[in-house]
Amino acid sequence: MDIKDLKSLIKMVTETDITEFELEAAEEKIRIKRGCTAPVVQYQAPQPMVAMQPAMAPVAAPAAPAAPAEAAAPAAKAKGNEVTSPIVGTFYRAPAPDAAPYVEVGQIVEKGQVLCIVEAMKLMNEIEAEYRCKIVQICKENAQPVEFGEALFIVEPM
Repeated sequence: MDIKDLKSLIKMVTETDITEFELEAAEEKIRIKRGCTAPVVQYQAPQPMVAMQPAMAPVAAPAAPAAPAEAAAPAAKAKGNEVTSPIVGTFYRAPAPDAAPYVEVGQIVEKGQVLCIVEAMKLMNEIEAEYRCKIVQICKENAQPVEFGEALFIVEPM
């Protein structure tokens, strides 16, 4: 396959919503991928343990509900605008597990700057700032599932 044919294949992939294309001929194999190259990391949420002895159940049960109630209280106190999730998926603060987070609390971000990634069905969707703002609060933990419309960040317009 010559370079002209290869360029036309690349153009076809970029002009459509195809994310991966593979062609295998007699002695040639061509694979074109586009999109985020960050590795996809899968996390499994811990499953609640079922106590076999009645004495263990009361000790574990009160501790679990107390932590989310405390975490939810600061979210209500923060003032500013919410940046919400446009889709259901998994929230990631960084492009890779060993990379630095896109943003931190107190950071000023510009319009169009990537705030986080929400992964849905193996597609990494970058969530960008809609305007220049300051990050007041990060509402979700890394690799936490998010729902449509759920707050990801509290921001203060600049």
